[in-house]
Amino acid sequence: MYTPEEFDEQKTKVMKYIVFKKRTENEVRQKFQNKIEKNILDDIIEYIKEAEYINDNEYIEKQVHDFMVLKTLSIKEIQYKLLSKGLDKNLIEDYINKNYETLKEYENNSRKKIIEKKTGLMDEEKLKQYLYKKGYKGDL
Repeated sequence: MYTPEEFDEQKTKVMKYIVFKKRTENEVRQKFQNKIEKNILDDIIEYIKEAEYINDNEYIEKQVHDFMVLKTLSIKEIQYKLLSKGLDKNLIEDYINKNYETLKEYENNSRKKIIEKKTGLMDEEKLKQYLYKKGYKGDL
């Protein structure tokens, strides 16, 4: 067991980490797994989830929005990037299913931008392979 003072001290460290930048539950666990005892860390994570400092659904929404504004990605690439953050696969799939039309439109626009940018730099076959590797489907 631990004291309230220990809890507050460790909670402050975690809060500094998550206030600096939105984090996933998995990122917090990874960062502090060797620095804070497991039972204290579990309780801190539960506390900050209840206080909604960590919300993986909101994190997914924000990340996808940022991707859509800043990058040209396929739905597969978005999914992979979110999985690499340690987010639950089911949460990601639910988000994609709920927002499929918007994501598909974004993916098509991204594909067009890539084709415009790469045409002339690559022959048609290499461009097709490039798009396929990135998770885009269909013909040029």
